[in-house]
Amino acid sequence: MTVNTPLCFRGKKILAPMVRVGTLPMRLLALDYGADIVYCEELIDIKMLQCKRVINEVLETVDFVAPNERVVFRTCERERQRVVFQMGSADAERALAVAKLVESDVAAIDINMGCPKEYSTKASMGAALLSDPDKIESILTTLVKGICKPVTCKIRILPSVEDTVNLVKRIEKTGIAAIAVHGRKKEERPQHPVHCDVIKAISEAISIPVIANGGSHDFIKEYADIETFQKATAASSVMIARAAMWNPSIFRKEGFCPLKDVMQDYIKYAVRYDNHYTNTKYCLCQMLREQLETTQGKKLHAAQSTQEICEVFEMGDFYEETTAIFEAKKTSLETKTQDEDDQMEDPDVIKMAVRFDKREYPPQITPKMYLLEWCRKEKHPQPVYETVQRPLDRLFCSVVTVAEQKYRSSLWDKSKKLAEQAAAIVCLRTLGVPEGKLCEGENHLINKRKRGDQEPLINRDHGEDPAEPSHKKANFIEETSNMNVPKM
Repeated sequence: MTVNTPLCFRGKKILAPMVRVGTLPMRLLALDYGADIVYCEELIDIKMLQCKRVINEVLETVDFVAPNERVVFRTCERERQRVVFQMGSADAERALAVAKLVESDVAAIDINMGCPKEYSTKASMGAALLSDPDKIESILTTLVKGICKPVTCKIRILPSVEDTVNLVKRIEKTGIAAIAVHGRKKEERPQHPVHCDVIKAISEAISIPVIANGGSHDFIKEYADIETFQKATAASSVMIARAAMWNPSIFRKEGFCPLKDVMQDYIKYAVRYDNHYTNTKYCLCQMLREQLETTQGKKLHAAQSTQEICEVFEMGDFYEETTAIFEAKKTSLETKTQDEDDQMEDPDVIKMAVRFDKREYPPQITPKMYLLEWCRKEKHPQPVYETVQRPLDRLFCSVVTVAEQKYRSSLWDKSKKLAEQAAAIVCLRTLGVPEGKLCEGENHLINKRKRGDQEPLINRDHGEDPAEPSHKKANFIEETSNMNVPKM
């Protein structure tokens, strides 16, 4: 497939993918200081495939949100042309599915083939792929053919130079745009010398850009050292990990900024983009390093919220001002959404302000069951539920259609199931039909279950609800705003 706006990997200074470090605040800070390209932390394919893409109108970001509401990957327009999405994968089809999910929001896709950690290798990902060149070829070829953005990979070197060169030549034939090489073997650690000679042999053996990585310990102490490492490896570009983690202003031509200024700049991005406080604290601790035992370091270690972190660095006012702006923006968007809801309101829908409280009903007996039973008795078609999720606050509303009349609660609920139960209550109360509440006296549905002369109304083992007709409709609004505002 044709690449629309290919990312160039020659002559670049790149922020390496680092777990817990390469989140949005660090990536943006590295770009501010002069990085040309930034890689996100490695994200596992299976976890990403569970995510929903959500436009966050308050933060002006694109969020990939897990079922538990945790933001797995967050990005923004500022980095869209320069961020590379790195994933961990051992399966070509899964890798392609993730790449298609994120490709419109990133500049390139990278496959991690160098991580030596057990959590990666035991799942046949990371450095484990180096011993399976057929799988490497399958994954990379599938991605190159399946998406429009450039594809890269990051590897470690093999025990011999010959084997390493043979592998990268095979990788080059897949059509990838560049290859990043960490100049250490999978069993070697940062304290071991980086093998510049092996990276150089790779650079001379293939025609695609080679990105040299692993020079923080031996070479890169300041900006000028980046070029020294590049010349020693004959690489096209240099990728920096730990030196950038300690002080991302390593990318600054004019030299390092004072660490205090760097940390405050980082905190501003962390607050601006609602970074989780534990991740923010981790990155700041990496910057403080030997200063962790100072009074400030101890206060940082004890901080239990973003606000407390800001107070450690005398940025409490900034936190208050920024969160106030977000709250005001949230309120404005909520008002706008409510106005739009009112304008679009269907006058033919019967509404009541009701909620479903399971404490008011016998165990496993619900209004939906009563409504289904009533429809069967009256020989009406089964109830049809149409459920929508409001993008701004992610609350749900359901409309139930019974005998060609629609019913709904005017209150929005936190789950799809609660919204449907509320709609059933509105219908039953309008019709004057019992809804199964404990205060209504003897419950005939419970008696039916005890007699066992009809199919069970609910399957205890599988949680199946017979009041869920197979033709029920669901309309979930994705790729819309996610109110993930910094916590007060």
